[in-house]
Parts: sequence; C-alpha cells; structure tokens
Amino acid sequence: MTGHEFQALASSFAGTTAAAHFDRTAFKARRIFATLAADGCSANLLLTPDEQEHYATLQPGAFCRVPNKWGDQGWTTVTLAEADADLVRTALESAWQAAYPAPKPRSVRKR
Repeated sequence: MTGHEFQALASSFAGTTAAAHFDRTAFKARRIFATLAADGCSANLLLTPDEQEHYATLQPGAFCRVPNKWGDQGWTTVTLAEADADLVRTALESAWQAAYPAPKPRSVRKR
C-alpha cells in the first residue's frame, strides 16, 4: 500500500477529516485514529493493545508498537510497503471504529 492509497482509504470512513498534526497528517473521526508520515512510508494506527499484538504477530516486519507511552496504549506503526494491504484495511477500519463509535441507543423513560 502506498501513502496515497492509505490517505484515500483513511479519508473514506464516515465523519473523517484530515489535518496537519506535527510532521504528519492526522485522520480524525471524533478523535484521531491514524496518522500518516510526511514521506508516506508509514502510518500510526489507534489499536487496542490486543489488536496491536495480533497484527504484530501476523506481520512482524510491517506492524510494530510505537516505542513510547503511546505504544503502551495500543498505538501501532505500520510500514506500508511491507504490510499486506488487506491487513492494513482491516486494522484501519478497527482504528476508525474505536474513534467513531456507533451511537448508543437512547433509553426510553417511563412516565
């Protein structure tokens, strides 16, 4: 997957906006769920620690924990040229869902 393909995919999710975030482009839907490096070679995704471990186990050369406290929270770096495109799509969708949860049903108040 290229940086342009990642950007198009990330932007395609409902409610997503893109904006500069330090030296990266951030993709936000209620909160940031992914960032793309300026060179388009890597992206960081908001995953759970369990998801992070899952993807890093499936493709250790492509998915790795961000090496700081953000990584402890599940933020995961993806080297786009090394990653399977279908895995990136699945992981990115999971990140988006974490940032853009489905609305909770309203409870009906009895009178």
